Amino acid sequence: MKFVSPEPVTPGANDTIPNTFFWPGISLSQYRKEMRTDGTVTEERLRQALLTAISEVNAELFVFREKQMSRGLDNLEDVPGETIDGERERVRLYRNAVFCLAKASLVERYRDYDATGDGAKAAEEMEVSLGDLWRDVRWSISRFLDLPHMTVELI
Repeated sequence: MKFVSPEPVTPGANDTIPNTFFWPGISLSQYRKEMRTDGTVTEERLRQALLTAISEVNAELFVFREKQMSRGLDNLEDVPGETIDGERERVRLYRNAVFCLAKASLVERYRDYDATGDGAKAAEEMEVSLGDLWRDVRWSISRFLDLPHMTVELI
C-alpha cells in the first residue's frame, strides 16, 4: 500500500470569480471543498477551467436568462423557485453544472499525468468518474430548466 500526501492548497487573493450580472460568482475554495481537489491543480489552472465552465454553462442557459430578464428579474436569485437549506435551488444547480464541467475538464487533462502502470489503472478508474461528471452536468442543466433527464426518440 502506497500513501501519497495531497498537495497543500495555497489560497490566492481572489477566491471568487465574478460572473456576469445575472449569474452568481464562483468560489475557488468552495469548488476545492465540494469537488475534493487538492493543490495538485494550481490556482491558475483551476481558474481557467472554471472560467471555461462558466462560459459554457452561461451560453447553454442564455435563452433562460433572456426570458427571466424580460420578466423584469435582474439576477438568478430573483427567479422564483424552491429554497433548500437557505439557498435557491437553481443557484445550487447552476454551481453544480459549472463545478462538474470544470472537474470533467481537469480530469481529462490530468489523467495522462502519470503514464506508469499505476497511472494507467488510475486513468481507467477516472473514466467511470468522468462519465459521471458529464452526466451530472447534463442533469443539473436539465433540472435547472425543468426538463427531464433524458430525451428518447423513436428511430
